[in-house]
Amino acid sequence: MRVEHQLRAFEQIFKSYDGALPLHRFLFTYFKRNKQMGSSDRRWASRYIYSFFRLGKALIKEERALRLAIADFLCNSTSSLVIESLLPELKQHVELSVSEKLELIKSNYPAFELTDVFSFHEELSESIDKPAFLNSFFTQPDLFIRVTGGHLKTIAEVLNKDGIVAEQIGDNTLAVANGTKLDQILTGQQHYQVQDLSSQQTGSFFQPQTWDKWWDCCAASGGKSLLLHDLEPKIELLVSDVRENSLNNLDERFREAGLKKYQKKVLDLLQNNAQDLHDYEFDGIILDAPCSGSGTWGRTPEMLYYFEQHKISYFSKLQQSIASNVVKYLKEGKPLIYITCSVFKQENEDVIAYLLENLPLKLEKMELIKGYTHKADTMFVARLIKTN
Repeated sequence: MRVEHQLRAFEQIFKSYDGALPLHRFLFTYFKRNKQMGSSDRRWASRYIYSFFRLGKALIKEERALRLAIADFLCNSTSSLVIESLLPELKQHVELSVSEKLELIKSNYPAFELTDVFSFHEELSESIDKPAFLNSFFTQPDLFIRVTGGHLKTIAEVLNKDGIVAEQIGDNTLAVANGTKLDQILTGQQHYQVQDLSSQQTGSFFQPQTWDKWWDCCAASGGKSLLLHDLEPKIELLVSDVRENSLNNLDERFREAGLKKYQKKVLDLLQNNAQDLHDYEFDGIILDAPCSGSGTWGRTPEMLYYFEQHKISYFSKLQQSIASNVVKYLKEGKPLIYITCSVFKQENEDVIAYLLENLPLKLEKMELIKGYTHKADTMFVARLIKTN
């Protein structure tokens, strides 16, 4: 039977995957290695494995095939052979809302607890609406485009002409379905950047001034730097990261965006960097800190299954150390912008409390950006001012 074939393919993928790689990278390699899988096989296998991980640890004592069927029912508005085979009584309800489907699952499987989907729920920042946040894991987030230079209408028209539904959010943002292959539709990236909606909203905390000297100290591929530069092109910019390959990707991204004037350094911010930074003093520092990434797990649901709780305190201590090492290069009266894509209090409010107690900083404002209400990532941002 076809359903047995699909279940075997799912089982083989599940047993081959250990969480060490991001799931999308693992699947790319797995499908390349298993060339006997046709496009339909790959599509269904991807749907099943992603749906399965969105269930987290809920109903962990049930058979894996049944858990897959329940997850697939919750995550999709179209039926599947797995749903039809293992949950035939629920097939007719597949188009209901997530909330309605959760009620059906709870009534059919009383052991189901929504909090088991995200087993770290007691670590959440207090302002998070827990039920809404947990419900969001059954819906794939959107892909967001930040449009620059007044080109939003033009880009929206190009997308619509190609049959892509683009929802406008505010003056500069478009939302499209995740998986949309923008590079095959839009030419060049001088007028747009792929950037999550919540990540875009952190820019309101930057407030750069003309000729300011800014340091994006954990720059990765440079998304926050590009946002900063679009807010104020006439700044002096230093970007750094501990990973040279990330800065190579940043170079390419900056080139495509037309950003030419910047400095870059490979720096380990846990070390003493006085020799590299002895003559630097900044008007603003962006610390997009290494973190659990828990605010982005709607995009990487495998983390619901594989993340280990002890890593939360590891990241919290790492964030405290990095902030302590970079703030010495900040001018008095100038801002440190602290950002995470985490939903954990230990990485957010608790780190801010530590910085205020141990460093010459005062809090101007902070916010948990609740992307889970907009099919986006959830992020935390704080603006701290250096005192004397």
